[in-house]
Amino acid sequence: MKKSTLAMILSTLTLASAAQAAEIYNKDGNKLDLYGKVKAEHYISDNASQDGDKSYTRIGFKGQTQINDLMTGYGQWEYQYNVNNSEGSDANNGNKTRLGFAGLKFSQYG
Repeated sequence: MKKSTLAMILSTLTLASAAQAAEIYNKDGNKLDLYGKVKAEHYISDNASQDGDKSYTRIGFKGQTQINDLMTGYGQWEYQYNVNNSEGSDANNGNKTRLGFAGLKFSQYG
């Protein structure tokens, strides 16, 4: 009974995540949102390369601006921090820009 309870708790912890978003600015066709996500994962494996803490956080910005009646500019940037790194030499190991793009939308063309 205790082993099944522990297994259920551990599986729940591996699936635990939280995501939040906040609108920073929205005026005259210009919009900027800040968002983030925290995911707590711990793998238990016989394979040493897969075993351990795989937790991470993500923070990002998403925005758009109305250029004129026909054209809107948009962009998004997201960064991932691995929280299982120490404060030493591997402090930035695995941290990366996960997503980054900018573009234009034209009202007549989608």
